[in-house]
Amino acid sequence: MGRFLKEKTVAIVGCPFSGGQRRTGVDTGPHALVSAGLPKQLEELGWKVEFNGHQKFEEIGKTITSDADIGVMKQPRLVSAVTKAVADTVEKHARAGHLPLTLGGDHSLALGTVSGSLRVHSDAALIWIDAHADINTPETTETGNLHGCPVSFLLGLPGTDVEPFNSWVPAKPLLRSDSLVYIGLRDIDAGERKILRDNNIKAFSMHHVDKYGIGKVVEMALDHVNGNSSRRDRPVHLSFDVDALDPTVAPSTGTPVRGGLTFREGHYICEALYETGCLVAVDLMEVNPSLLEDRDAQQTIAVGCSLVRAAMGETLL
Repeated sequence: MGRFLKEKTVAIVGCPFSGGQRRTGVDTGPHALVSAGLPKQLEELGWKVEFNGHQKFEEIGKTITSDADIGVMKQPRLVSAVTKAVADTVEKHARAGHLPLTLGGDHSLALGTVSGSLRVHSDAALIWIDAHADINTPETTETGNLHGCPVSFLLGLPGTDVEPFNSWVPAKPLLRSDSLVYIGLRDIDAGERKILRDNNIKAFSMHHVDKYGIGKVVEMALDHVNGNSSRRDRPVHLSFDVDALDPTVAPSTGTPVRGGLTFREGHYICEALYETGCLVAVDLMEVNPSLLEDRDAQQTIAVGCSLVRAAMGETLL
């Protein structure tokens, strides 16, 4: 059991939400992962599983009568309302001493999941596994799709103090730039590249994975967020987008990019972070079973379940 948990309980937060991007179907990901038996799989690993059904975001949607673009931001009111609700839910589970496991849904949800974690574990580090940096601001995003912006809001970057998010996201940055590490990047917008450089954010692209190997990359990531201390005692929130994996491994996702992490590299990250005993929250995002034929969709669902099990303590031996 992790050192920050009161008991070995995982609280599954199912988030069937696709409003942060334009492709339909990613809202079916949480249902597919649960239907594939993920709760029982976690129980077999010795976890007590708390799951009371998926979040009912349609009720939030009914309260929003108009959601016109704000600047270029698409569906800002819906995304803001949903991520706030997710933050409140994750915070509730974290305060109970449980580990929130959020199943997405698109990666805009991480604004909520990480916010909820940081309300309880204010010194938590964020390890973000993704092909994309998701650090565009409302000023730099070209598409306006908010699944590409959650990290900028967490960091309180210029341009993020905007309605409707400023009604609940604090003006003071929730996350320090030196508390964030990326692994697996390979598709980064020009504006994002500048943001990463200007804020001195630690990012390991696939070039670094090729150069050093995944074991060394994870070691360097943990060294960075722990201030190069050998104690490795800082709480960690893991946010894993399945498109970090190569499309041959997890093909049924909305924005696949060739040249990604192998099956074993993705699992090693999860295994190594579990071994620290410092995980306080896990996100698995962007599983979209609707995009491809059944075989590829089932493969992606199975890989998603396997990644979660690795982050929850499953080992090869």
